[in-house]
Amino acid sequence: MELSNAQRAEILVQALPYIQKYYNKIIVIKYGGNAMLNCSLKKSVMRDIVLLSLIGIKVVLVHGGGPEISDMLSKTGKESKFIGGLRVTDEETMDIVQMVLAGKINKELVSLINSIGGKAIGLSGIDGAMIEAQQLSQELGFVGEIVNIDAKIINDVLEKGYIPVVSSIGYDRHGNSYNINADTAAAEIASSLKATSFILMTDTVGLLRDKNDAGTLIPKVSIDEAPELIKSGIISDGMLPKVSCCINAVEKGVERVFIIDGRVPHSILIEVLTDKGIGTMFYKQ
Repeated sequence: MELSNAQRAEILVQALPYIQKYYNKIIVIKYGGNAMLNCSLKKSVMRDIVLLSLIGIKVVLVHGGGPEISDMLSKTGKESKFIGGLRVTDEETMDIVQMVLAGKINKELVSLINSIGGKAIGLSGIDGAMIEAQQLSQELGFVGEIVNIDAKIINDVLEKGYIPVVSSIGYDRHGNSYNINADTAAAEIASSLKATSFILMTDTVGLLRDKNDAGTLIPKVSIDEAPELIKSGIISDGMLPKVSCCINAVEKGVERVFIIDGRVPHSILIEVLTDKGIGTMFYKQ
């Protein structure tokens, strides 16, 4: 249905309170899932990010790239192995992880944002000693757990008016690089930046009471309710680590944390600039 000019103007007016609320505030977006693989959705997401930046919201984009890493490993004849959902990362695999995340994917996203009219700078967790990590386990190899986040370089980039695009690679003081879970990295970066919001894009509509019924979406969850939801099995499987990241971010001072469906066009704008929102919001009671 074609909108009239008056209807378009009314939509903009309705967005004004949300623009005012988020103006000059930091939003961290973890980008992944199908929205990263579908070219049309990818362009839509980057347009949304550029729009938010142009209306005065400081957007930080953190990304992973598991499927592309698996694809590149396959091309080089290496088999992808996982333990507990984490990729076993030997030295050769780590070289490929770094090449794909900090190189190919990161620079493609920066280029796309710039081509749409935004101003982006690509970073990895190694740049500016941003993500310090240590080995998670001998068995997993160069998979890291975060020891410290130094967000100064991100703040510097934001102050210059750029959109930081961050790949989830960490480092240690011995010169090793580590593969870091992107959800965890994004949540920790949001906490370190004292972000107003952290948005985690997924391939689900949010947290469901019945995982097989999209109509059972839980729109709001207090972090005090989470233990009971875990105990009852509502938060389980692949949603458990994502919710844990959200709870961690809320506990560390991020005001609003959302799990949204990245498969829905303009889901970021719906969440940030409308009263209904989309997905599940986590908050402190």
